[in-house]
Amino acid sequence: MSKKPVGIVIVSHIPEIAAGLATLLKEAAKDVSITYAGGTDDGEVGTSFDKMNAAIAENEADDLFAFYDLGSAKMNLEMAMEMSDKYIRLMDTAFVESAYTAAALIQADAELEEILKQLEPLKVK
Repeated sequence: MSKKPVGIVIVSHIPEIAAGLATLLKEAAKDVSITYAGGTDDGEVGTSFDKMNAAIAENEADDLFAFYDLGSAKMNLEMAMEMSDKYIRLMDTAFVESAYTAAALIQADAELEEILKQLEPLKVK
């Protein structure tokens, strides 16, 4: 089966959190392209612009939801978004809950408007 037209990018300051959340989402959304960037280039706590660019580029979808854990991840994501030709929605929502909700809804072929409606109560900023 081919991947869904909408994908998800996960960004965390901790490599294991990014990888773990991606694993969780893939259990609920086997047909959704899910990529992630975690930690710095040295594997330390922090974020990496290059890792984010790679996660965006490697995602099979051209329409993406991007979820992040903390503020500096958002800043790097905003820069990476400017470098990409993909359409990326930067989600200021509860990290785990909203990423899981989006993945499950994309898997179920929910309309974009319904996904955004379901994520609205999870906004944190």
